[in-house]
Amino acid sequence: MKIRKLFAAVLALCLAACMIPTAYADDQIVIKVGVIGPMTGGAAVYGTAVARGAQIAANEINAAGGPIRIELDIQDDEHDPEKAINAYSTVLDNGAQMILGTVTTGPCLSVSAIAFEERIFMLTPSASATGVTEGKDNVFQVCFTDPGQGIAAADKIFEMNAAAKVGIIYNNADAYSTGIKDAFVAQAAALGLSVVATSSFSADSNTDFSVQIAACKDAGADLVFLPIYYTPASLILSQSNAIAYAPTFFGVDGMDGILTLEGFDKTLAEGVMLLTPFAASSQDAATQSFVAAYAAEYGEEPNQFAADAYDGIYALYQACQNAGITSETSAEEACELLIEQFPTLEINGLTGKLSWNATGAVTKDPTVYVIKDGAYAMVE
Repeated sequence: MKIRKLFAAVLALCLAACMIPTAYADDQIVIKVGVIGPMTGGAAVYGTAVARGAQIAANEINAAGGPIRIELDIQDDEHDPEKAINAYSTVLDNGAQMILGTVTTGPCLSVSAIAFEERIFMLTPSASATGVTEGKDNVFQVCFTDPGQGIAAADKIFEMNAAAKVGIIYNNADAYSTGIKDAFVAQAAALGLSVVATSSFSADSNTDFSVQIAACKDAGADLVFLPIYYTPASLILSQSNAIAYAPTFFGVDGMDGILTLEGFDKTLAEGVMLLTPFAASSQDAATQSFVAAYAAEYGEEPNQFAADAYDGIYALYQACQNAGITSETSAEEACELLIEQFPTLEINGLTGKLSWNATGAVTKDPTVYVIKDGAYAMVE
């Protein structure tokens, strides 16, 4: 680690000297942020959205010509914990002073443990397991926690009187999915919601959900809760349609991205509800500006993960300004300064008004959207 720190310090000075565009003042502070997530593979829709949302925020900050310039170092972890650790080492060797990431829970659990020992600040846009931040004073989240999503989903279903009987299909090999499911089941019991079927599968690579769907259908579930990612969810929607089973499907933030899934028939998602803090269809001026910039740059609409990353970069930017972090501040020094700053921040972001407590958890309001005519519409 000492050799890496020395190398990183020398490399950071070299990069700072050679990478600042001449359009910016020579004395401008350059903050280097490592961005880690799945840029390829089955979870790439999340990682690429995070990278793009972060880049849009950095572009805006840099174009404003203020005292701080943000430089991103984006590394692919392929949704693999071991590769995420390699990516973590790479961004630090390249001079990163802090990390926006990682994107998915499994890799983030592995990386955050090392970052805690080495005193590197992490702000994950989307890894929502409580274990990501638990016992780690230097790891914060932009997204809701898994228990928070499970509780909020049960609350919303109850408030809307959306179901007489609830079925659940979840991934029992995924910390994200099981964490949300467990909290949902507990809250449903407290509210008196009737959960009539709970079925699981063991990998995102699963392609046959006939058993799980049949369990919900045979139990008479008129709403199926899906605390899972968009890929298995898309197959569940398709296979349910094939047997004429049409309950209300209710997902969480992992469902976001299903409308941009290549080869997926969007009409199958019509009427699907999901809990998310962001929708590209919002008429909020800041959201529409972001959506326009994202579409112009990347040719598609941003999802919630892009918005979380955008908010994350602005949170890091504000915290660095408040703490007086400079180009010369080491990653370890920046870590301690950011730990002090984050519980004092309030950010009016795309995903709501964000604030943090000392445990790293974010406070913001979830919103239920329904997919209508191929787009998100807020449920009143």
